[in-house]
Amino acid sequence: MATVTSNPSVAAPAAKLPHGSVIMRIEPPRGLFNLHLGELWAYRELLYFFVWRDVKVRYKQTVIGVLWVVLQPLLTMGVFTLFFGRLAKLPSNGLPYPVFYFAALVPWAYFSTALQNCTSVVVDNQRVITKVYFPRLVLPISAVVSGLVDFAIGFAVLLVVTTIYGIKPTLAVLWLPVLLLLAVLTALGVGLWMSALNALYRDVRYVVPFLVQFWMFASPVVYPSSLVPQRWRWLYGLNPMAGVIDGFRWALTGHGVAPGPLMLASASAVMVVLLGGLFFFQRMEGTVADRV
Repeated sequence: MATVTSNPSVAAPAAKLPHGSVIMRIEPPRGLFNLHLGELWAYRELLYFFVWRDVKVRYKQTVIGVLWVVLQPLLTMGVFTLFFGRLAKLPSNGLPYPVFYFAALVPWAYFSTALQNCTSVVVDNQRVITKVYFPRLVLPISAVVSGLVDFAIGFAVLLVVTTIYGIKPTLAVLWLPVLLLLAVLTALGVGLWMSALNALYRDVRYVVPFLVQFWMFASPVVYPSSLVPQRWRWLYGLNPMAGVIDGFRWALTGHGVAPGPLMLASASAVMVVLLGGLFFFQRMEGTVADRV
């Protein structure tokens, strides 16, 4: 049993507490760099619960369930292959158009879904937030982690597609965990900003779908990054998903751009966005219970 108080002067005397009780003092972070990240480990079971809940809600009582995770990128791949490949004749780095587009759509689908779920996660859990204390950072992290289930399913289908076209993996596949981590951190970094802003201004969630749509065409999903002039390549790399998508294509197929200046620029941008998101989310955390 735990007795929680924000002021030790009003805590019950130790003699009157039941045996084994613990007094926990909860106070807002002091200073810009006091993020209390150690609390995430203490609440790891709660994080697991939120992730498992999100996965069950996503697939429980659905008509096609997991099949939709496969159909959505496959149908999008078909549309892109027809219009951007066969009709517009955009280059594909020597890859078959279905492989070229599907290798980009799998990481992109994870990022876009995780970002949109992360944006609304604080508001969706407002009843929990106003009743019990826990590190609010658990919520956006759970939204990002739960999306990895969909990614795993899409990635398995991607392996089938590359096998059908006779593309064999090389040692470059060892880069995939690094690229996936970069995608996760990108979704979390941007999601922290969006979830905090959405808790303050509820119309932010209506802006996110347009942001995601614009971001997709600003990323090398339907075209290779080689179309970007060399002198602007570093600036283009400030889009973190540019490095992720290019890296996925190269790691799985051996075609395209290997990690280099573009990846370095993307990784640097991710760190800036993530640290900024952590600090902004922390400042919002102290008042989120009153605002939601």
